[in-house]
Amino acid sequence: MSFWNIIIIAALVSFSVSALLGFVLIPLLKRIHFGQTILDIGPTWHKSKQGTPIMGGFMFIIGSTLAFCLGYAQYKQYLLGSLSENSKNNLYRVLICMVFAVLCAAIGFADDYIKAVKKRNLGLRAKQKMLLQFIISAGLLKTLYELGDKSTVLNLMFFKIDLSWFYYPIMLIVIIFVTNAVNLTDGVDGLCGSVTVITMLALGTICNIYSMPEVTIYATCIAGGCMGFLLWNLHPASVFMGDTGSMFLGGVFTAIALTTHNHLFLILVGIIYICEALSVVLQVISFKLTGKRIFKMSPIHHHFEMSKWSEYKIVIVFSLISMLFGIMAVLLAFKDKNLS
Repeated sequence: MSFWNIIIIAALVSFSVSALLGFVLIPLLKRIHFGQTILDIGPTWHKSKQGTPIMGGFMFIIGSTLAFCLGYAQYKQYLLGSLSENSKNNLYRVLICMVFAVLCAAIGFADDYIKAVKKRNLGLRAKQKMLLQFIISAGLLKTLYELGDKSTVLNLMFFKIDLSWFYYPIMLIVIIFVTNAVNLTDGVDGLCGSVTVITMLALGTICNIYSMPEVTIYATCIAGGCMGFLLWNLHPASVFMGDTGSMFLGGVFTAIALTTHNHLFLILVGIIYICEALSVVLQVISFKLTGKRIFKMSPIHHHFEMSKWSEYKIVIVFSLISMLFGIMAVLLAFKDKNLS
């Protein structure tokens, strides 16, 4: 069995498990009344989504994890059971990404649980969430360092600078920012899932270019799981991924991107996530300084909603932008690999 056959099978398993879990998880969430509470400050038409089950992220978390286990077992057999040091190192990278993503999902789950039980759209306090994210983000940097990524160079490919010890506090901010940026993208039916399918395929391709096939398998499994979830999440959504799912995706995207130690890929592949988060930052700064808002509503997908874009149009346009920048990142990875 070839490597690409393994990739396809793993993606299909992830897709199938995630999709099939919808038949079990959605009725269960409805029975225990774990539904979304819609804020009054949001678009008025979102009120119709009141009570839609949350925590659907468990569908692709479970699907992608099971699929990776199967895919990696097949890949190990493909290598005839002989693992090189590089292969072992890559497996450790995947495990680090998985653990970090699950810890992010745990924070999201606590948020979702509080929302569901108290029937309000506010979960953990901001300080509580930030402290937990700070701890696990520091843990991610520490484990990557112990695994051999001891470079303190900010690598934007065309611009590199050694930040010395400043690298670590800066990366802590970046990890927390990007993880939460993915969370902010989850505000329109199918948006976060669709964009993440593209970002994971792009990152998976980049990791394969840099000889990290194990990470490629995992990234592809995430993409497959998100596609299975989208069968239930496209407008009109039957289930939301909740903070459980969006924090998981934020964690896995950030961790996988950092394994390449090319920070330009983090920006290019995650362009939609970053724009979503920056729109919130700019909106807050503008309102506090001038009393005026730049956007009709933030994050920016709500601005387009308020401009009468349909949810389908937002998902398609944002996904196409993500695809364009993802292709750009892949081409740059090929160029960088050929020059090295």
